[in-house]
Amino acid sequence: MNQEKQNKQFIIDYYNALAGKEKPEQMIRKYVADEKLIEHIKFFERSFPEYDLIPEEIIAEGNRVFVRARIEGMHEGEMAGIPPTFQEIKMPFAICYRIENEKIVDHWMIADQMELLEQLGLARTMKPEFD
Repeated sequence: MNQEKQNKQFIIDYYNALAGKEKPEQMIRKYVADEKLIEHIKFFERSFPEYDLIPEEIIAEGNRVFVRARIEGMHEGEMAGIPPTFQEIKMPFAICYRIENEKIVDHWMIADQMELLEQLGLARTMKPEFD
């Protein structure tokens, strides 16, 4: 198996290990050496316990793996000062991981935070009407 296929499989294994279950730090560190990403995971785990990760597209090139996916879960914990709403959420995101020695060492991520706030009932976005 070439390196790109191995990296893609590594990310699939990582998602399968974390999706829909508790994410203890020991499990996270099996896959992740990027401290910023570890903090993102802990933040979302506190706010949306046992959130699910659903990959929709995975592309690998060299030591980078791009994933277009969504997070699904229930807002059961405080999030940046916002008390739990107990609303179900489905937040789309895109992330690019850099992998070295079978660990995620860096990432770049963008998430639709307005969509998240709208689903929690905390914001209203303007949706264009098309004929």
